[in-house]
Amino acid sequence: MTTGGASPLPSPPASDVGPAEVNEAAVRAAFRDAMRCFATTVNIISVQSGAERHGTTATAVTSVSLDPPSLLVCINQNSRLHGFLRNEPRFCVNVLHVGNLGISRVFSSAVSSAERFAHGDWRSDRQGIPYLADAQANLFCAKDLAVPYGSHTIFIGRVFDARIRDDICPLLYGNGAYTECTGLDLVVSTGGASPES
Repeated sequence: MTTGGASPLPSPPASDVGPAEVNEAAVRAAFRDAMRCFATTVNIISVQSGAERHGTTATAVTSVSLDPPSLLVCINQNSRLHGFLRNEPRFCVNVLHVGNLGISRVFSSAVSSAERFAHGDWRSDRQGIPYLADAQANLFCAKDLAVPYGSHTIFIGRVFDARIRDDICPLLYGNGAYTECTGLDLVVSTGGASPES
């Protein structure tokens, strides 16, 4: 309310809103919907522990640094993969190609580890790390750091080896569905008439 012709006070910035004023359920729902707007590359994180292999489809993967070459993966602490990554020193990020769509679906399902690795051309490097031979790329990592945050743990891996497939067509996920990237014919506007006019 204003008095004497005074201007209304501006709304406080979001950082000044107290916890009691935040509808956490609404924020979580809006955040989940906003995350659907992110188009991200689909990956399978694979790891070997003794005689057992395990892997899971993941999209929460991003680069960290070029010097040293490193990336991070965010893994739910309630997942089976989390225990493997917590206990093992090395893992592989398999960046998926569009041709790996079926394998991605298998690795995001409830089937056992043995059933998962029955799909696709899986091999092992010299250190025993499983990797998908026809993936878009394989990034072999030594675990440098594990940072718990909320429901997940951020695992930072230093890349010590990389393999890249020649034809570039990564599998993407956005708005709740698999997709692929296509080139755009960008038109630069000069503010004048189009060449056809």
